[in-house]
Amino acid sequence: MNKKTYIRPLTLAVLAALASQAALAEETQLQTVTITGAGDKLGVGLLQQQEGTRARSDVNKAALEKQSPTSNIYQGINMLPGVNASSQDNTGMFGGALTIRGFNSDQIGVTINGVPVNDSGSYSVYPQEFVDIENLCQGSVTQGSSDTDAPHMGASGGNMSFVTCDPEKERRVRFAQTLGSNSLQRTYVRGDTGLFADGKARAFASYSHSETDKWKGAGGMKRDHVDTGIRYDFSGGYINASVLYNRQIGNAFGTPTLQQLQQTGYGYDYATQFIPGHLPPQYGTAQKETGPTPAYYQLQQNPFENVIAKVDAVLKLGPDTRIKIQPYFWYGYGGATSQQTQSESAFLNKATHTDTAAKDLNGDGDTLDTIVVNGSSMTRTRRPGITVTMEQSWGNHLLQAGVWYERAQHIQTGPETLTNADGSPQDVWMQSNLITRPDGSVYQYRDWDTVSTSTQLFAIGTFNFLDDRLAVNAGLRTPQIKRDFTNHANDGCGNSSKTCAAAYDYEITKTYRETLPSFGARYYLTPKQQVFFNVTKNYRAVPNYAYSSSNGNVQVVNGQVVLTTDVVPETSVNTDLGYRLEGDFLTLSGSLFNVDFSNRQANSYDPVTLKSVNINAGGVHTWGGELELGTVPVKGWSAYASFTSNHSEIQSNLNWKDSSGNNTVLQTQGNDFPMTPRWMAALSLQYAPGAWYVRTDVKHTGKQFATLVNDEVVPEYTTVDLDAGYRFGNMGVLKNPTIKLNVSNMFNTSYRIPTSSKVNAADTVRYNLGAPRSAAVTLQVDL
Repeated sequence: MNKKTYIRPLTLAVLAALASQAALAEETQLQTVTITGAGDKLGVGLLQQQEGTRARSDVNKAALEKQSPTSNIYQGINMLPGVNASSQDNTGMFGGALTIRGFNSDQIGVTINGVPVNDSGSYSVYPQEFVDIENLCQGSVTQGSSDTDAPHMGASGGNMSFVTCDPEKERRVRFAQTLGSNSLQRTYVRGDTGLFADGKARAFASYSHSETDKWKGAGGMKRDHVDTGIRYDFSGGYINASVLYNRQIGNAFGTPTLQQLQQTGYGYDYATQFIPGHLPPQYGTAQKETGPTPAYYQLQQNPFENVIAKVDAVLKLGPDTRIKIQPYFWYGYGGATSQQTQSESAFLNKATHTDTAAKDLNGDGDTLDTIVVNGSSMTRTRRPGITVTMEQSWGNHLLQAGVWYERAQHIQTGPETLTNADGSPQDVWMQSNLITRPDGSVYQYRDWDTVSTSTQLFAIGTFNFLDDRLAVNAGLRTPQIKRDFTNHANDGCGNSSKTCAAAYDYEITKTYRETLPSFGARYYLTPKQQVFFNVTKNYRAVPNYAYSSSNGNVQVVNGQVVLTTDVVPETSVNTDLGYRLEGDFLTLSGSLFNVDFSNRQANSYDPVTLKSVNINAGGVHTWGGELELGTVPVKGWSAYASFTSNHSEIQSNLNWKDSSGNNTVLQTQGNDFPMTPRWMAALSLQYAPGAWYVRTDVKHTGKQFATLVNDEVVPEYTTVDLDAGYRFGNMGVLKNPTIKLNVSNMFNTSYRIPTSSKVNAADTVRYNLGAPRSAAVTLQVDL
């Protein structure tokens, strides 16, 4: 493991002077959440009373603390209406997929403690990288509508926000040990200082180490994670900061096509042996290595390291005026490796702009061979930003105005290394022993440098009338992003003697801007009943890979690379009409929604080739309804249920160029947009009479399609999870000793989820498979 990428504990200790909870992207007053109590007094913790004008759902610590300790943020919100989440295994450590109202995760803005964490180039989200779930206090989903002050350029389908807990006010050390199926082991320790500095300050730091085997095939995942936080309160304001650090490395799961699944069964995965292996070098003859099929598991890995740092300063400037200053920094390095073959006569020739230069790789003295190598798709991101917000109150009214700025440098490379005799990579982090070209420069199948400069002005007015029975909210934001994309001549022509755009140095600069209004109202019919309405325009700027040669949008014309297809940003208009009931026993929230999409982008990603392709599916009309209801505990019993009905119709046929380069018109008009279940239902039932609890979560996901043509169906499925726990009495210095049991997919349901949407079945749809039943036991104690 290469130490150059490791952010050392000493650095983290210094950074621990920063920490904890950052504010949600919120619209003050209208987004007030009422929590009356703690722990199981909140019931299952999946429904909270809202006063906002938008459809929104929350999950609080009462629900999150009962999850398996290794869970990722997607698993934490899976029961909420509109949410269709899945993970590659039950631990959540390998990542997962998510759609909300049919919007893919790269169309939904995600913040952790207020910091945008979508990939700055593609808007992808990697849910296992951000935070330990024990340290989360709140998760929120705004279905379909992006918040006016949210720091996003790629949120055409709403936003999600997650907030870590403040440091405890009492001094405490918490220790937890987890053991489970597939050799799962996890150690977690958190220390809280309690109040200090005359009761004005408090801080915490936590560390966890987790590792598990894959549930199929060979390999596993190791993850080290640190969360830190500090809060300082003073007269007229506070400073609140956090640093979250994650380092993980693991083997990828094999993603079969439907045909491979039918032929090889549910255990399809990467090869466990490097057979036939490397061929003996011999001068004057061509050794054509092919490697294992499927690829060798040690060459399919996902190393990644990232840091999220944030400071919030909230200052009161006058009786009714305050300012929020929120700087942040996001750093990440890593990606994915894959088994590839490299021809010794297919290196970049800068003079001819072809892959025709030659170099001996296996040491036999000729350049006739093809060698199995460790390929990669690596990314390094440095992403500073800041949001400044002014707030002015006038009686019952509130005005907010602010600015968001971010400059993200996104360096994407594709180096290769030779493999050892056993097939293992020489450096999985792709920082040493890299294959070089004949001229000594590093081989790169891609070599892109994107600087994305984002700015956004926003203003929000919240007005309350009729003794606060009527609330009106109006907002306006003006996002603008300038993408400076540089392609450094690379080896991405695909072992071809023909010229291609990848082999040229070229630059593309594009600026996208939009004006996005929103309007909403909420009216209390009675003190316990309210109706709400909202209409919001959303926006998603073009992802950076649209300018790469792999997308077909750039061509070589008269020796110059030009942008021949100008991809258009995605926009949507979301409308909600809803009703809420806040009863003494039952809380209910329901809404009807309508979304009109223009230039909807379908991102097709192949986990084998590690390439993304952007497809403009044109207009899409989505409509449906969402309902959630929850009870307060009655004699220990409480329940939560959610229902989703979702129709997503493509409005036109698709002009498509097939693999042979022929233009064709595909019949997509009237079809369902892929990866959009027509209906979903969830039920959480809990019994918590005192020191112990039992909770079961049932989630049904309806039929969906994997392709725009709707020629490959993803069947419906139902999963059932069980969570239980018991809190013992204090034992001397051991406080609150607790044992927890988490059982996932209790009835061993088999199901499949597309890795991404495709055009049609001939476009090689690949699937992640649902993990079988697994269990984990956690022993936790405070000192």
